[in-house]
Amino acid sequence: MAEAKTKSELLKVARTQVPEVTPAELAKELQSRRPAVIDVREKDETDQGILPGAKQVPRGFLELRIEETIADRDADVVLYCAGGTRSLLAGRTLQEMGYRKVRSLRGGYGAWKDAGLPVEVPFRLTHAQRNRYSRHLLIPEVGEAGQAKLLKAKVLLIGAGGLGSPAALYLAAAGVGRLGIVDDDVVDESNLQRQILHDTERVGMPKTESARQTIQKLNPDVTVDEHRVRLTRENALELFRPYDLIIDGSDNFGTRYLVNDACVLLGKPNVHGSIFRFDGQATTFIPGGDRPCYRCLFPEPPPPELAPSCQEAGVLGVLPGVIGLIQAVEGVKVILGKGEPLVGRLLLYDALEQRFREVKYARDRECPACGEHPMRELLPEYTEASCAVAPRRASA
Repeated sequence: MAEAKTKSELLKVARTQVPEVTPAELAKELQSRRPAVIDVREKDETDQGILPGAKQVPRGFLELRIEETIADRDADVVLYCAGGTRSLLAGRTLQEMGYRKVRSLRGGYGAWKDAGLPVEVPFRLTHAQRNRYSRHLLIPEVGEAGQAKLLKAKVLLIGAGGLGSPAALYLAAAGVGRLGIVDDDVVDESNLQRQILHDTERVGMPKTESARQTIQKLNPDVTVDEHRVRLTRENALELFRPYDLIIDGSDNFGTRYLVNDACVLLGKPNVHGSIFRFDGQATTFIPGGDRPCYRCLFPEPPPPELAPSCQEAGVLGVLPGVIGLIQAVEGVKVILGKGEPLVGRLLLYDALEQRFREVKYARDRECPACGEHPMRELLPEYTEASCAVAPRRASA
């Protein structure tokens, strides 16, 4: 039977085996490299503040959750608690689990704060929000931190039509805190077959107003910005700049190229979707690196005679629900920084065959938007609308 030890004896052993780092030393390290900083305090303690970038794994759950948080046992790990005691004991536990570079913050959070070093006050959900987003909170990839990202996110939807409707509804339901909607059209009876943000009583109402009413009834956490304008070369950059992500539900090639170019210039992610009869497609563009843009995928629009509008060719009413939801999923993934977005992959959907397939595409180094000699300002707009219809409309 193992010899019984007091708390003092356990701490004495831990101090000989777990190296300590001072607040000043850790602050200096965080400027040049990034050790993994783990807060082992309980939730009521972390509500007061945490070290910038720290991940929270309460001491009582350390053995159960540490492998999810830090899988690499050779990672440089710094643990801290309120005063430096629990983190020493936690460090000894991690060493026994095979983690080889574990240190403890001497004096803990108290010493860090007393030294005047920066702290972050975590975003906390209200009781009502915990109820509303309870299923998100159960998912490790989302949890409270991920839900906080969603609530702080700002997403701009181009169009409140067939694609914008399901995308807006599910982004709002997920708790995306601010949704901007660009559309200068009014609700028409022919829209109601597919544009589920609107209803019969709102025929003739501006689509942005109808969308705002629907979204705010669904989730009062969400702020809706109405941009009751046509997207143009003159206003695109100004409209896009305040938002983190653009969801493109436009129905014409001219608008799609404009959305792409503005996103490339501003470095904004752009989730694209389009529909036609029984077919739909979706992909995601994230500017930078060697990632492609919309012009890499479609260097030039097809001639109008090869891209008839929805008014001329029709669209299955339920089809935009499928593609719009894929756009919403992509948007949530980008906000959370989880999963593999559809970058360099065009997802094609055939509703008649009930089949998805994927086409890969790469960055075109000759691309006028993102190639080796990228644009310095927005490229000229296409004056002919194709694959869409009324030229003034922005929503499918």
